[in-house]
Order: sequence, then structure tokens, then C-alpha cells
Amino acid sequence: MPRKKKNETAAEPKMRGVIEGAGEILEQPITDTLLENYMPYAMSVILSRAIPEIDGFKPSHRKLLYTMYKMGLLGGARTKSANIVGQTMKLNPHGEAAIYDTMVRLSRGYEALLHPYVDSKGNFGKFYSRDMAWAASRYTEARLDPICQELFRDIDKDTVDFTDNYDNTIKEPLLLPATFPSVLVNANTGIAVGMASSICPFNLAEVCQTTIALIRDPEHPVEDTLLAPDFPGGGQVIYDRRQIEQVYRTGRGGIRVRSRYQYDKAANCIDITQIPPTATVETIVEKVVDLVKQGKLREVSDIRDETGLAGLKITIDLKRGTDPEKLMQKLFRMTPLEDTFSCNFNVLINGVPRVMSVRGLLLEWVSFRTDCVRRRTRYDLARREEKLHLLEGLQAILLDIDKAVAIVRGTEEESEVVPNLMIGFGIDETQAEYVAEIKLRHLNREYILKRTEEISALRGEIENLRAILDSKAKIQKIIVSELQNVAERYGRPRRTMLLYAEDLLPEEDTEELPDYPVHLFFSREGYFKKITPQSLRMSGEQKWKEGDALAQQIDATNATDLLFFTDRCKVYKAKAADFADTKASVLGEFIPAKLGMDEGENAVYLAATKDYDGWMLFFFENGKVAKVELSSYATKTNRRKLVNAYSDRAALCGACQITEDGEFLLTSSAGRMLLVHSGAIPAKAAKNTQGVAVMTLKRGQRLLGAQPYEEGSLPNPNRYRKNIPALGAMPTAQEISGEQMKL
Repeated sequence: MPRKKKNETAAEPKMRGVIEGAGEILEQPITDTLLENYMPYAMSVILSRAIPEIDGFKPSHRKLLYTMYKMGLLGGARTKSANIVGQTMKLNPHGEAAIYDTMVRLSRGYEALLHPYVDSKGNFGKFYSRDMAWAASRYTEARLDPICQELFRDIDKDTVDFTDNYDNTIKEPLLLPATFPSVLVNANTGIAVGMASSICPFNLAEVCQTTIALIRDPEHPVEDTLLAPDFPGGGQVIYDRRQIEQVYRTGRGGIRVRSRYQYDKAANCIDITQIPPTATVETIVEKVVDLVKQGKLREVSDIRDETGLAGLKITIDLKRGTDPEKLMQKLFRMTPLEDTFSCNFNVLINGVPRVMSVRGLLLEWVSFRTDCVRRRTRYDLARREEKLHLLEGLQAILLDIDKAVAIVRGTEEESEVVPNLMIGFGIDETQAEYVAEIKLRHLNREYILKRTEEISALRGEIENLRAILDSKAKIQKIIVSELQNVAERYGRPRRTMLLYAEDLLPEEDTEELPDYPVHLFFSREGYFKKITPQSLRMSGEQKWKEGDALAQQIDATNATDLLFFTDRCKVYKAKAADFADTKASVLGEFIPAKLGMDEGENAVYLAATKDYDGWMLFFFENGKVAKVELSSYATKTNRRKLVNAYSDRAALCGACQITEDGEFLLTSSAGRMLLVHSGAIPAKAAKNTQGVAVMTLKRGQRLLGAQPYEEGSLPNPNRYRKNIPALGAMPTAQEISGEQMKL
């Protein structure tokens, strides 16, 4: 049967042929295939697998914990993990390995959560180890941790919605009525289709305190009480308030986490005891070993993993004379001992994935918890009203118990007992049923009086419950009280220390470079030489590639920073120490290959500096000149390449590094010359500034180049000094033919 058209332009599928055993082959637009086959899968992964909901759990977590709750493992004895896995399959139709992996990651033994939900016994592996495997489910035991009381509190009082499992045999909760914002207390990461979620953990007491503050004042500054993430593995958060505020405000960003260590002076070794949550012991050891083999960590003599029953421990043996502080700074920069935890607070809110701020997430949880408290209150109110109704019927027969007995005895048919009691005492059918079911031994005045004494207490409770339902403030008071109770019972001191960014040493290469005078030579085709003064005195004539020539010669030192500007508006940074000392008789090192430039990219100018003081002048063919502060190229990190080093609006015809202002002689393609003082050009901090118009050019003309003016090189320099922008002046025949003219 042909497929129905989705719109007027869509083509009907056409039969292409028949393959024996396979059936008919039809053409179908790939967009239809994606919508019909891939989209349901993508939505399933997003909604039912990878993204947590407001209670802080993914479906697999929730199904496992609820199964354990129904097995009586909250406060009971432990049972074999294999038993838990098997029971969970009634809710989660996955294989044993997938369910057991989920339980391992929630366990106390795995150490991945600040507040584990599974109290485990046996080998459950370690979160900080890649190779430490956990034991099979038949060997380990588990039960729910006491904090799970707060996850399941009043779950049987209609606080959350339930749904059928996959085969409609039992019910399971859609959410857990957690009494604290568990979504922020324990880490949660997941990768869906086209989106991901990565929520860092926070200290339980701080989260509860912040939530209480937001309930009382929705404008409360979150960062004042929720200081920073608190990771289960400890470590140190490099605290930058602006960065923290950005993560809290946008729900995205990175948190830098650094390892903690101790220096053992007697053994001359460093013991790493806490590492970032994104690293493992094995990756750290492998990286350090690799750096030692490359010769980049000459201070390390040995590294070994000494993790045991006492916890994580990586020991690094140092060579004699090594400064441990400087070595650790280098290790933080070069290894996963310092890493960044990427935050993406993507949470399912009412079935819709949303990247939320911390404030928005907590307020959304308060709204969810408010609904749970309302539903619990309505449930309690209904039960008490039902009980009150029954006791009021019991109270009605209190005045004449003998009459009730006589009615029952005088009724010939059992089916008439309830109607006769209803008529005799003026009560309804429910009350009459309750009275009729009273045991014979309870038909005494004392029993009935004791039962009816509850009526006044019930009426008080009902009045109180109705007042709660009518008052938002009372509901908020209940939530605050529950949060205070959770913080008091389960709150723990912070595991992760705060290390303020302004207190850190600057991120620079701590290796002390030998500093001595050198001469730097740079050719027109991009060849570079570094020659010591002694070697230069003993050398003969400079050797260059055929057709090449010297472009720049600079006197510097071995610790000087080198900036190679290219013809593609980039600058590549290096140190003179990165190049070996050489001789004048060699060709030198080809800079594009040495610094890994793009194919066809050429270095056109070399600037050398130590303190990044001064300016760079860029001369463009359109007659503009840009004056950029050299400090604009200084970076705190060891970045090797900067893009947009200068403007790309016009072709570059010359560049020059200056430390103080002076005059430059500009020459155009028309032969005109102009003397310009660099002090008349305003300096800019933006590297890619277009500069200011200096030399006026007519159609078809361009600026050929510029060079520093040397006094005496022009007989009458005042002819060429103009207010910019200016056309310049044509040189006289005497200046063109004179020996003093040097262009």
C-alpha cells in the first residue's frame, strides 16, 4: 500500500525492485527515516536514560533504589548484590552487568559520591582507579544507606506519582520525594543524543543552608552560602569568585581542581593523597613516566602507586637538590594533577531538558518539594477525616449500646443489619459498617469512651492540616524544618579546600633557564640562528641559503622571549633557549617547520623582549599605521600561538619593534616620501586595530615600506615632515643621486 504524502511537494515512494527473500525495496527520503527511526531513540535516551530529573536521579538509579526500598533494605540486614540485581530487573529490563554497575557507582565502597546511597560490603573498586575492578555481584553485599530515609520519606502517602513498569505488573515512582536537593549534593554526569549533563557535587550543609536562605529571600546571593563545589575525593578548588558566579548564573563553566600533597623531607619524596575527580591514579602515573622519558621532568627519580587500605597515595621520589614546590607547580601545569571539571547543569524539568542556574535549580526543587508536602498533607487530611467520620458514628451508639445490640439481635437477615443501624441511629452506611464490625468483647462503655476521646484530638489535627494547605508560609516552614534536620543529621565538613586564585604563583615555567648573551639572526626566508658572542668572534662569514639574505640581527640573552609574526596575522611565541647555540657556518633552523606553522605560512618579522615593554608598529599598504602595545602579546600561560596578531584589513608591508618613539621614513609606490614621528600615532591595546591613516595615497598607489630614519640621511628632512595624514613629497634629483640617500 503506497505511503501517504506528508505535504504537496513530497514525492511518493517508488518501487525499485524485488529482492528474493527480502521483499519490496522502496525509496524513502532520509529525513523521514531519521524522524521515524532515530528520533524515538534520541528522545528515549534524553528522557529515560542520560539526563537526571529534579530529584537528582536518572531512571536507572531510581529503579534500583526503589527496588532495595521495597526489599526492606532500609534499616535491615545486607543481602547479596546478585539478589538486588535480580529483583531490580522487574523494573529495569537490562542485563546484570548494567544494573550492577549502577549500584557500584552509588555505593560507599566506590567513593564516587559525597553521600553514598548504598551501604556496601566487599570489593566495590575505587572511583579514582581505572584498573581496580570490583568483585562480581555474587561476592558482595549491600543495603540502603541511612540517608535514603530522606529520599523515601512519606513515599507511601501519595507524595509523588507512580506508573506501571514495563510489563504492567507492578508500580514504580516517577520521582523520589527527597527532603533535600539531592540533585546538587551528589555528582551526576550523562551523555545523551545531542546534549549532555554534568553536575558537580556540593556540600550537603551548604546546599541546605542556601536553599533555606532562598526560601526566605529569593534574591539571596547564592555564592555567599554555597561557596564552591565539594568533591568526594577532596583536592583543592582554585577559587575565582567571578568564575564561580558565572557557573552559578549560567549553569555552564569550568571549575579548576588541584591535587593535595605532602612533602616528606626525610625520604625526599612527595606523597599525593587527593586528586581531581576527572583524573585516575593510572593516568597520572603514566603521564609523569612519559614526561620523564621525554626529559621534561629531570627532577623525578621514581614514581609509584602506593594506594592501599589507608586510601589513595602516589609517591614521587625526587633527585637531590630539587625544590618540591617548584616541581609541583610544573606537575600541576603538565599533568592531570590539576584539571578542570566542566559543569553543565542540564536537568529534566517536567519532561523538558533545561540548562539551569544554581538559583533556578534550587527554586525549582523548592517548588517540587512544596507539591510533595501539599500532597502528603492532603493524604493525611483525608485519612484523619475518614477516621473522624467513623468515630463520630461510634459516638452515636455510645448513648444506647443496648439499643445497638437489640437491633443486631432483632434483625433476621445479615444484609439488613447495616440498614437497620443506619435507621436506628441516623448514621450513614460507612459508619454503620464500622459499628457492625465491632467485636463482641468491645461492646462495653469503656472501650467506646476511649475511642471517642480521640475525636477532639483528630479535629485539632484536621484543623491544623487545613491551615497548612491554606498557607504557603506554613508549607515553607515545614520544608525549612526538614532541611535543617537533614543538615544537622547528615551534614559533614567540606572535603575540598578552597585555594584562592590570587594567592597562587604565576603560571610560568619554573625551570630556571641559563641566561647569557646571544646574537640572534633572522633571514628573509625564515631561517633563524642563535650564536654566542665567543662563537661569533671565531666564525667567518654568515652562510645563508642561496637567494636568502639577513633581514634582522638582534643582541639579546638566552632567556629572551621571541615573537615571530607571520604573513597570516598570527604570532608564534618561543624562547631563545628553545633553540640550540649554533655557528655562522650553518643555515640555521627553518622557523615555519620548527614552530609548526600552517602550510604556506611564512614568518616575516622577529621581535625579542623580556618585559614586553614598548610597542609594535605595523605599516599597511593602504597607508595606515597601527601602534600596538607589546604587552598585548604577553600571556599568563605558555601559549605558543596567538591569532589576530595584527589587522587583516590591508596587506602588511613592514613591521618594527620600538621601545621609545622616533621618526620613520615612509615610501610610496609613486616615489613620494614622508617622515612620521611614532609619537603622533596613538597606541592601542587591541592587537588587530586598523591603525590610523598616515600617508595619503592616490588610486592605484600603495605604501612600499618604512624604515627608522637616521639623522643626516636626508639633506633637507623638513621637506618630508608633514601633518598626518599627508601625501608626502617627491625627493629632489640631488637627494636621489646623492650618496647619503639610503632607502
